[in-house]
Amino acid sequence: MQDDIASILTKSTIPSESDALAGRDQAVLTSAIHAVKGGEITRDIAENEAEIILGLGCFWGAERKFWNTSGVTLTAVGYSGGHTKNPTYEEVCTGQTGHTEVVRVVYDTRITNLESILKVFWENHNPTEGMRQGNDIGSQYRSSIYVCSDEDKNIAQASLDVYQKGLIASGLGMITTEIETKSALYYAEEYHQQYLHKKPNGYCGLKGTGVVCAI
Repeated sequence: MQDDIASILTKSTIPSESDALAGRDQAVLTSAIHAVKGGEITRDIAENEAEIILGLGCFWGAERKFWNTSGVTLTAVGYSGGHTKNPTYEEVCTGQTGHTEVVRVVYDTRITNLESILKVFWENHNPTEGMRQGNDIGSQYRSSIYVCSDEDKNIAQASLDVYQKGLIASGLGMITTEIETKSALYYAEEYHQQYLHKKPNGYCGLKGTGVVCAI
């Protein structure tokens, strides 16, 4: 039991940069074609596109939610917010990289906007749980928003403020979501990409609070 508690505490604590695993120079994923939308998942965004990196628990279900969202042109899963360079999934699961599981969401600005993407984000997980999502425990499951500009950061913060009011009105707690300027994204192994398209009956821990985000 003590070993189990110690493991949970380790996985739920973000290590310092000096204590984190070193990682490697070679990227885990160098190229892959999106199994649902086609096209290279590591491509640059087009002139009419924007992107954001979102963490809302296990990235399998989160990615599926976004590739099915109107206006989203590309998704990919990876690791962000930590210290280890080019980590493997097994390393992230130790809690010693500092990374959280994330989805890269690229969207067509002629069809949708950041507020609409964030509404999907807030409504499809519980952002008050800290270093976990439901039964998935550890820093790799923490809620996070990594933006590309100060303008996007302001929009994200405003959406948090709106959702916080809704959560409080529903008897829920304070949001623990990180909102930071863009952190390095390390793409996850290819078998994680579009996982629930490849394995439709695979695990999906994605759950919301039932509270509508009024933005």
